[in-house]
Amino acid sequence: MKWVVRSLGWFATTTLLLMSVVACSDKESLTTASNSITSEIVSLDVYKSRTCGCCKKWISHIEDFGFESEVHHPANLNKIKADKGIEPRYQSCHTAVSSDGYVFEGHIPGHIIQQFLAAPPKDAIGLAVPGMPVGSPGMEVGDRRDEYDVLLLSKDGSHTVYEHINGKR
Repeated sequence: MKWVVRSLGWFATTTLLLMSVVACSDKESLTTASNSITSEIVSLDVYKSRTCGCCKKWISHIEDFGFESEVHHPANLNKIKADKGIEPRYQSCHTAVSSDGYVFEGHIPGHIIQQFLAAPPKDAIGLAVPGMPVGSPGMEVGDRRDEYDVLLLSKDGSHTVYEHINGKR
């Protein structure tokens, strides 16, 4: 009988300890992890102009989706884009690069980057949103939202529409 009582006491103590650890966990990090497709944190190197405000807003947006970012302010941003295979017609104000070498050019929604990284298409170098569409992450202007395409960039220099973003709410 004493063994049963001790076992129940040990079980109760262990359960309470485990519940305390979970209760004291950072609620925000648990929410962020649930927002991402994988539980693995993806780090992006973001190259941008030092003074670009919309880039800062986009970085906050992707961090809300569980990405970590390391921001760089290169003297020649266009050279970075060219070195990564991003032709001028696909360019925007910032370029993000994953540790796997995939590029994310412009104001791409975080959930689309997650979707891409979960199953990168063969021969893809990454995604791009050319220009700066109103209503895209980082480019919010009240209730205005442009329609735009997220383009899949291929190694051969071609592109296809990866996802169409409807401008309606």
